[in-house]
Amino acid sequence: MTEVLKVDPLYPELDKIKKAASVIKAGGTVVFPTETVYGLGANALDAEAVKKIFIAKNRPMDNPLIVHISNIDQLYEVAKDIPEKIINIVKIVWPGPLTFVLKKTDKVPKETTGGLDTIAVRMPAHPVALALINESDVPIAAPSANLATKPSPTKAEHVIDDLFGKVDVVLDSGETFFGVESTVINVTVDPPVLLRPGPFSVEELERIFGKIIIPEQAKGTGEFSVALAPGMKYKHYAPTKKFLVVENRGILRDVIKELREKGYRVVFLCAHEVCKQFQEEKIEIIELGSENNLYEISRNLFGSFRKLDKSNADIGIIHSVSERGIGLAIMNRTRKASGFSSIYSIEDVWKYVGNKTQ
Repeated sequence: MTEVLKVDPLYPELDKIKKAASVIKAGGTVVFPTETVYGLGANALDAEAVKKIFIAKNRPMDNPLIVHISNIDQLYEVAKDIPEKIINIVKIVWPGPLTFVLKKTDKVPKETTGGLDTIAVRMPAHPVALALINESDVPIAAPSANLATKPSPTKAEHVIDDLFGKVDVVLDSGETFFGVESTVINVTVDPPVLLRPGPFSVEELERIFGKIIIPEQAKGTGEFSVALAPGMKYKHYAPTKKFLVVENRGILRDVIKELREKGYRVVFLCAHEVCKQFQEEKIEIIELGSENNLYEISRNLFGSFRKLDKSNADIGIIHSVSERGIGLAIMNRTRKASGFSSIYSIEDVWKYVGNKTQ
């Protein structure tokens, strides 16, 4: 049975943190909030504990986990051959939603890294996460606390929907702040390579590193052949229902009209400004937030995917947003969630959707 503990997000109660930490120390699993999404954690240095994460999520074993730390000493425990430049950078950007891929130490079992000799590591900027890692006194491996392929959880309710009975403890601290997973950058190569966009934007990375490589896969237009970090391979973030990303916003109305004429029940996921243009269409709408605040849209994104699955719709439609700042992360997640079903013309719709008899 899963125990759910309500924990203050800013001033976590020590008795509850100690209780969860005792589970980590005993080789169990604890779901905890970070500033990005909720994570499913276990002792990163305990192979048997880490296996429980993969079993609970039904996650492929070659999909590596991000290791969460609470101090620089723990970084040296899990990573080696770290350039001095990177040490100086992490002291500036951590705690925060930026994950570095580095060479791993022998202390880290292959289960944690998906069999790779590299490790993805970050220091989360959430009081509950930091308190749990501190009290556990071990680095904690933690992917998002959802079933594999499903949208990542931004509230404890999402975790309970997916993993109740599959994990030992859930620390419920309300909604997370960013709503999409951390930015991941590979710094074992020069120039560094962006592996997954997130709240820490490309523009911010370039101010720190200068030149960085941004592969097409980081935009969510395809998958990497090898996963150096989560979110690079396999279907991710996806609602169960058919989901299309309309990249050409000029054909939004036509796409929705054609689908409805073919008998499909459509739900439209849209920014506030775009939703207003469809108020007279008598179409079900899930509002994401304002395009003037893409952080609001990112925070609501995965929850909206879950609302789509609970609706009576056949298909969900979402429009593109600017790829500046956190917008690149939003588009990465939506494209992957759609199974790369990007719509640029009406003809594209029927590549991904079959005819339906009314």
